Amino acid sequence: MENLRVSLVQTDIVWEDIDRNISHAGDLLSRLKGKTDLAVLPEMFSTGFTLFPENLAEAGDGKTISTVKQYAQEFDFALAGSFIAVENGKFYNRAFFITPSGDEYYCDKRHLFGFSGEDKHFSCGTKRLIVGYKNWNICLMICYDLRFPVWCRNVDNVYDVLVFTANWPHSRKPAWETLLKARAIENLCYAVGVNRTGSDGNKVTYSGGTYIFSPKGEMLLDLGTEEKTDSFELDKKELDRIRTKFPVWKDADLFELKVKI
Repeated sequence: MENLRVSLVQTDIVWEDIDRNISHAGDLLSRLKGKTDLAVLPEMFSTGFTLFPENLAEAGDGKTISTVKQYAQEFDFALAGSFIAVENGKFYNRAFFITPSGDEYYCDKRHLFGFSGEDKHFSCGTKRLIVGYKNWNICLMICYDLRFPVWCRNVDNVYDVLVFTANWPHSRKPAWETLLKARAIENLCYAVGVNRTGSDGNKVTYSGGTYIFSPKGEMLLDLGTEEKTDSFELDKKELDRIRTKFPVWKDADLFELKVKI
């Protein structure tokens, strides 16, 4: 199987300004053309982590997703991230995975951050998303989902890469790094976490910490604290070798997850 080139886009986000954020993302993504297979953007990359979805939510054919589709086709790589979606009168923090050929996949943030009141403004998701892309199985999740290992559990190696798109504050950065590393180790997968920089309209500060961890917990990429884009090639043969040599996944407990709606 071929390796997977993954690019991480750690950006500052202009508060609640969809046009400027989409344009800035396009400038950064255009530099990756011919150099990557998948680029990952931060959570709510076009607005910042706002609790006013009624002012900014978009349908699936709104500007954010329409432009993401255009970028994926034009630059010839897949794009992942999240945006504020509206469907049937409800608001969702919705993750997307868009391929260059126009295939589109979505899932909604399962664990809403009650500490900030996200649960009072958004509806939660009920299904996980695992996308098959270039012979890799990629599980896409959003920020706070990282704290819930049962939701993230990789049973029988159903996925190879666990991707988190996030707006994770500086004040809790040690937890972000530790938990991302733990998810990689316990699920015997590559773990990718893309965070933002700068500060938002609520004066919350973000200091990056965009990482890739190996299935053994080794930090393969660290984008530091400033706005930056960088890439890493994930090795499928190495992943298979680790899973074969140290098959702890065979000893995992089987369980049934009951999802509350």
